[in-house]
Amino acid sequence: MRGDGSGSVPDIPAAGREKAATAMTEAATAWLGSLNGRQLPLAAYDSPLHPDAEAERLRWFYTPTEHGGLAIRDQSARQQSLAMQLVATGLSVAGYATVTTVMGLENALDQLEGWTVHWGRQRGRDPGLYWLRVFGRPGDRIWAWRLGGHHISLNNLVVAGRLMSTTPCFIGADPATTELLGGTLRPLQGPEDTARQLARSLDAGRFGRALLHPSAVSDIVSGNRPRVEHGDTMMHMQDLWRGRFDDPDLDRLVNDIDRRAEAGSGYTADDHTRMAITIPPRGISGRGLNKEQRHLLRRLVALYTGRAPEFLADAYDAHYASDTVLDGVHFGWAGSTDAGEPHYYRVQDPRILIEYDNTQRHANHAHSVWRDLTSDFGLDVLAEHRTDIAHE
Repeated sequence: MRGDGSGSVPDIPAAGREKAATAMTEAATAWLGSLNGRQLPLAAYDSPLHPDAEAERLRWFYTPTEHGGLAIRDQSARQQSLAMQLVATGLSVAGYATVTTVMGLENALDQLEGWTVHWGRQRGRDPGLYWLRVFGRPGDRIWAWRLGGHHISLNNLVVAGRLMSTTPCFIGADPATTELLGGTLRPLQGPEDTARQLARSLDAGRFGRALLHPSAVSDIVSGNRPRVEHGDTMMHMQDLWRGRFDDPDLDRLVNDIDRRAEAGSGYTADDHTRMAITIPPRGISGRGLNKEQRHLLRRLVALYTGRAPEFLADAYDAHYASDTVLDGVHFGWAGSTDAGEPHYYRVQDPRILIEYDNTQRHANHAHSVWRDLTSDFGLDVLAEHRTDIAHE
C-alpha cells in the first residue's frame, strides 16, 4: 500500500508486514502438516500465479454456500485448533473474537428458524461449515489463504515474505441482536451504533447531503464481486451462491428470500441505480463535518480497519488521523436512523469502501464489509510481482 497523495494508505512498516507473514507461514505450515491424504487436496490449492487457482481465490461468498477448502467440521480437534490459530494471525484480538462469535451464531440461527433450513445438507446452519484453504505453499514468494462460510470471508495475500492484503473482509451477524441471560449479544454493535450516532448528529442540511436514499437497500451493494467499479448496483440473492441449486425447493427458497427483501425495501431498478457505487463517492465528506462528527467518522473507519492485525490497524489509524485525509472520506446513509429500523450506510474515499446493511429479518440480520477499491485480494501488488517474475 503506497501513498500517492490521493488519500490512499501510506507505506506500512516492513517489519510489521514481515512479522504478520511469518506468523501466517508458521501457522499455515503447521495446519497443512497435520492433514491426511484425504484432507490435504481440499485444503491446499495451486499458487495464485496459476490462472485457475487465481480464479478460485477471487470467487468469494458470504452466503451459506460451499466456499471451497476444508471445512472445520471435517477436521480433528487438534486440526481445528491449528486451523483457528491460522485464522487468528489475520485478525486483531477483537477481530478474532468477533469472527468466532459470528461462527457460533449459526446455532442460534438454527433455533430461530425452527431447525428447518437445510440448504441441501444434513444441517443447514452449521458452525463447523467454515472452509479454510491455502493457495500456494506457505513461505513461497507468493501465497494466500482464506476462511469463508456464512457471514464470514477473510482473504489474505503474502508476497515476498510480507502480508500485502487483508481484503475483502466481510463479517455479518444473523441474528444481529440476540437476548442473553441478563444481557444482549450484538457482534456488530460498534459499527452500527457509531454510524447511527453520526447520522443522527447531522443537522437537516448535512443529513440531506449524506442521504443516499430515504429507504434502505436490502443488501450491501458491492456484493461478492472480485472487484468494485463505478456504477455497480446491488447483486440479487440468486447471484451470491456458488451456482444454482439442483433442488427446485431450494431454488424457490432463494427466489423467495430475494423477493421478500425487494418487497421490504420497495426498490425499483431506478432506486438501485440511485444507490450504485460511484467514483468519486456520494455522501457528505469529512470536510463538511464538525469536530465531534469527524471524531465519529474516524472511529467508524477504525472499527473496520481494526479487524486487521494490530500493526496494520495502527497504520490506518495514523493515516486517518490526518485532517487532510479525513476531508476526503465520504459518509452516506439510507433508511431510518431509528434503532431497530432497516438502514444502510457507506463510507468511501479514493481507496477504502465500507458498507453496512441491517434490513432483513425485520432489521435483525446485518452485513458489513471492508474493501480496497484499488487492491482487493492484493491484485495491484500481485500484478507487479507477476511482471517482475516474467522479467527474471
